[in-house]
Amino acid sequence: MKKIFKITVIFYFLTNTFNFSSSSENFFNKGLELYKKEKFEKARFMFERSIVFNPKDSNSYLYLAKIYNQEKNQKKEEKNLEATLLIEPKNEEAILMLMKIALAKSNYSKVKKLSEDFVKVCKNLCDKNKSILESLANLEPKNESWSKLE
Repeated sequence: MKKIFKITVIFYFLTNTFNFSSSSENFFNKGLELYKKEKFEKARFMFERSIVFNPKDSNSYLYLAKIYNQEKNQKKEEKNLEATLLIEPKNEEAILMLMKIALAKSNYSKVKKLSEDFVKVCKNLCDKNKSILESLANLEPKNESWSKLE
C-alpha cells in the first residue's frame, strides 16, 4: 500500500511540474493575444502570471515593459527591460527600448554604452541604432567621439 502511495505522489508531482511549464506558455500566449487587442490591463495580468510559473520568461518581462511604455510608466518599463536583459542579454528590442529611455533622460553615456552593445547583437533592428545616434548627436553638444560611431 505504501508503495502505491509513493508512486501516486511521484506521478502527481511530475504531472504538476509539467503543467507549470505549459501553464506559463499558455499565460504568455493569452497575454500576447490580449496585448495585440490592446487590452493591456488583462494582458499585464497574464504576463505576470506567466512570470510566476516561469521567472526566466524574458518575453513576459519585455511585453510588460511594452505595456508600461503605453501607460507612460517609465520606471516600471525600465525595470522590466532590465529584467529582460538579465535573462537574455542579447535581446535587441529591449536594448533599443532602453536606449530610447536613456535618450529621453539625456543620459548620453548610457545611450553610447547601449549602442555599443546593440551593434554587437543586432540582427533585425540594426537600422534603428543610427536614428537614435542621430537624435543624440542633435541634442548633445558637438562631440567628436559620436562622429566615430556613425
